[in-house]
Amino acid sequence: MIEETSDSPFPASAGTGASSSTGVGNPGLSSGLGGSAPGTATGGMTGLGTAASRAEMDGAVHRMAQKAHEAVDRLEQTLGASSERMMDWQQEYGDMAREQVRASPLAAIGIAFGVGIIFSKLLMR
Repeated sequence: MIEETSDSPFPASAGTGASSSTGVGNPGLSSGLGGSAPGTATGGMTGLGTAASRAEMDGAVHRMAQKAHEAVDRLEQTLGASSERMMDWQQEYGDMAREQVRASPLAAIGIAFGVGIIFSKLLMR
């Protein structure tokens, strides 16, 4: 079923054909990774081009990471300030509601009952 035509320790299946004539393995493996091996003229850069390109790429990645970090910091500050403001409003309106309930408890019960009826009618649809 499985024929081995090269010195490769990996068997070639009948569906993929024989191994490459160089005895390196299945040629389909390198084609999935860009068509040629790294370091060749078409598959990758060699010499100084690689080091310069990597340095440029590292710089770009670093700048993008720095900008993302700054954006997250600004968002955190904005959300923190908004959260504090919302907590202040909640405290303020909560105190006002408590005062109103203490001043007229029957009106508060009537309003709560009416709001409950309205919500039940809206949610029962």
